[in-house]
Amino acid sequence: MRLTDLLHPHLDGIRTVVDATGGALRMEPYLHLPEGVALRHGAQPVGEGELVLLSYGPAPAMHGTEADCLAVLQRMRPGGRGLIVFGHREAELPYHRLLDALVAHRCQVLRAASLDYVHLHAGAVFARTDELLPSHDWFGHPVPSDGLPTALRIAGEYVLADLVSRSLRARVLDLERAAGEAGHTRDTARDDGLAARLAAAEREKEQLATSLRRARDRVGLLESRVSMLEGSTSLRVGRALVAAARSPGRGGARLPGELYELWRARRTKGRASLSAPKARAQGAPAFHAVARTDVSPDGRMYLAHRALSVTPRDRMVIAGVLTDRTAEDFAADAVVNRLLPHDGRLLVEHTDPDAVVVQLSACTGSGPWSLAGTALAPDLDRRMAELLAQAKASGHAAVLWRDAPASAAPGLARLAWDAVLDADTGVRLARLDPATDGRDRLRKAFHQDSTRVRLARLAQLVGGPDPLDARRVTVRAAPRNPADVGRLVAQVLGQLHRPAEVVVPDPAGLALDELEASGVAVSSGPPTAPWVSDWTDLTEDRPDTLLLDLMCAQEYSGADAVGHTPAHDDYTFVPMLHPALVRRSLLLSDTPPDSWSSRGYSLFAVRGKEPS
Repeated sequence: MRLTDLLHPHLDGIRTVVDATGGALRMEPYLHLPEGVALRHGAQPVGEGELVLLSYGPAPAMHGTEADCLAVLQRMRPGGRGLIVFGHREAELPYHRLLDALVAHRCQVLRAASLDYVHLHAGAVFARTDELLPSHDWFGHPVPSDGLPTALRIAGEYVLADLVSRSLRARVLDLERAAGEAGHTRDTARDDGLAARLAAAEREKEQLATSLRRARDRVGLLESRVSMLEGSTSLRVGRALVAAARSPGRGGARLPGELYELWRARRTKGRASLSAPKARAQGAPAFHAVARTDVSPDGRMYLAHRALSVTPRDRMVIAGVLTDRTAEDFAADAVVNRLLPHDGRLLVEHTDPDAVVVQLSACTGSGPWSLAGTALAPDLDRRMAELLAQAKASGHAAVLWRDAPASAAPGLARLAWDAVLDADTGVRLARLDPATDGRDRLRKAFHQDSTRVRLARLAQLVGGPDPLDARRVTVRAAPRNPADVGRLVAQVLGQLHRPAEVVVPDPAGLALDELEASGVAVSSGPPTAPWVSDWTDLTEDRPDTLLLDLMCAQEYSGADAVGHTPAHDDYTFVPMLHPALVRRSLLLSDTPPDSWSSRGYSLFAVRGKEPS
């Protein structure tokens, strides 16, 4: 919820909003006050027709202190209202520190809600009154009732809500403890696996170095033998005889001379070998030809240094026991290596996957792993256990994707898994029929049931690249005045598929703090998200489903650009359109839109401005 959604329903009869926040937090960019309501700063009493803003949170420099809030409550007069924003998360909200002061100064809390900001997580509207006021519904409208029924409802709701919240808090604590223990166990196993891999690599290096030394010694011995054979008199005599036999005319005439030269060379060599010991005995220096070898001081030969450039993975790598359909669907958003019983361990060792995934339905249907985990195929059970042992030794997470009843393969539950996903594998949007299923089904699948959403859960478990990053959208706009800024902020934060970034020519002079507080990056450089939408014309009315429908169409079609046509074509490929969502690489290529189709880019048309 935006702050305006919480504040504006309570501005009836309010003429002045007083900013009394004690920290460095600037509230003005969040308010978007209507005409006739002024904003001022000061420490005057707050009475009829006035609403005061307070802030309280864990960072005193930004949110102010508890003493600042108590000082403002002392200035409340009958008829005055207030809005306090909290920097604490809902589960950690220390409301008890202010509740007594609110009661002491006769202030009744009318409504509280969560806020979708990075540093503001909740807010509450209160009023200074001398009698019990009716409570408000979710939309901020008062619920008519008498004093006693209202008090009874508040008292009963307090007791019952406290009962429910206690059990929920206990459950949350148990889940957090279990998640922490599981994370610690996974990290420990991963560290142990990394140490084992390093030790194995060290052993393999030693073995390779030993083999290399032996091979080098063998090569040196063989080279010396070859040199000795090539220089032997017997070999040279044999070559002379063979040459004479091949050419009896000329070779026979030269043969005696060649044999005589060989005899003289051998006789001279023999005399030199006899005189060498005498020369060494008389102190004559001996010169030896030393062959240069690049050998380390320890006598070992090592591989020369090689440079290698490694870039971060932008797609998750999965080694899996999967069905044909699941492998095809996963391959649209991840690198999938299917494991077979005979090569599973080898693939896990050499592909370095982010996760080793075993789909339960792949063990119950037809396929190479059929009957694994059912005790009807002991050999497959053994290979599955070896596969998981290899994954653990390599430091990879082993995940059981339980998309079928566990009783179908009970043996899988006895294996050591790092995580278990109890869900189906989702549906790829390309498998849906927009004409039959309708846009509501596409939207629901996009948010909840798509394969990409399921893979995002897997990536969160194993720490792999998030497939949902491929859905990030940058909005390009050019607001010129505060009215344009307010319209831009309202349209961006109102989108059901919220943009990740807003690019404007000069953000310095614009009040876009609310966008940044909502987690939307604001910049003036080139877009960083994979998809870009042009919102330069801020006078255009954009429904809250605009980006959602565009991304649904893109994920369904895989097109490079999605937009509208004058003929109102819907869910069909076209040769030309007015682009509403463009792939960033295509946009930055500066290719004219009218030539996109001729250059091989796919264009997909949807009917625009269909409300939610």
